[in-house]
Amino acid sequence: MSILIGADIVPTKNNLEQFEKGDIDSLVGEHISSLFKEADYRILNLEVPLADRATPIDKGGHNMIAPTASAAAIKALGVDLLTLCNNHILDQGAEGLTSTIDRLDDLGIAHVGAGESLEAARVPFYFTQGGRKIGVYACAEHEYSIASPTRAGANPFDPLESLDHINDAKGQCDYLIVLYHGGKEHYRYPSPNLQRTCRKIVEKGADLVICQHSHCVGCEERYRGATIVYGQGNFLFDLCSNEYWDSSILVRLSDDFSIDYIPIVRHENAVRLASEADAQRILGDFERRSEEITQEDFVAKRYREFAKRATGYYFLEFTGRPLSMFVFRVLNRLSGQRLRENYAFARSYKGRHWKSVRNYIECEAHRELILSAMSEDDE
Repeated sequence: MSILIGADIVPTKNNLEQFEKGDIDSLVGEHISSLFKEADYRILNLEVPLADRATPIDKGGHNMIAPTASAAAIKALGVDLLTLCNNHILDQGAEGLTSTIDRLDDLGIAHVGAGESLEAARVPFYFTQGGRKIGVYACAEHEYSIASPTRAGANPFDPLESLDHINDAKGQCDYLIVLYHGGKEHYRYPSPNLQRTCRKIVEKGADLVICQHSHCVGCEERYRGATIVYGQGNFLFDLCSNEYWDSSILVRLSDDFSIDYIPIVRHENAVRLASEADAQRILGDFERRSEEITQEDFVAKRYREFAKRATGYYFLEFTGRPLSMFVFRVLNRLSGQRLRENYAFARSYKGRHWKSVRNYIECEAHRELILSAMSEDDE
């Protein structure tokens, strides 16, 4: 038995023609294509709605879309299951999600983690390989694509519900995979909360937890006999080229449920199997980070350091100063990313004001009230 799991796949304008033609030789190359052919089961994350008519939702950030014809390459690659549980699957509204599901159903590609309602989005997916029943449960952190009892979308991670779903799913299968769409983009370690969440998911029955959202290769934790992968990187998503987006790992499960990792790298508008030197570098860094997070207090300390550098963006948004944020981004880029992001807002939040802002974010009652007041839903 061989189960191959990759992360984000998104057709872009740079390779749309190859996707529509099903040209996997150009998109993934001979070696990755062979890996997919040799595998008994293949899973990827489709991080874009497939639709031929744009019906974008109102959101902050980019509304992604790819034509339904671009699914030809996904079919040609032999993908068996796509998770739709991510922060972009509802970018084109319920119409885009319906179009995506209809297209995948027509092609005979299974999907999990999103649906026309919250109830539908929560349903796990099961398949049998080597005489053993494998379960896949997909959930996502709360962003724009989350389903509700009255709205289509992705299955949200809710500790009051999802942990029970995971426990129930484990009772229905021999081996449970949880695909968790969360974590901070471009951060290669777990946050303290992400680590606690993934460990609790393991305690509730997951045998393998894979976090897919960070767009970078992270690290691994072995916990109570299970494996947690904090970040795979993208599979095939040619949006930009940098130290995070240019490498990724495939997760492969074997007969005895042992796990190995296969490094891949960005190649122009496509991906290729990593060279021996690149593979050693990618896996060497992965193993080093995996060792680091076993050190006492490392996860918390590292995250505090990261937070001090990364919070300026949020607080400029809180002040309602989009122009200031734009200027800051330009200056930060020109400085080679050396401009500390917290400098721009440090003078705006002092003393009691700073403590009040923190309390409003941290306190459950304040946070719930603010989110309710800001909600534009008709629920």
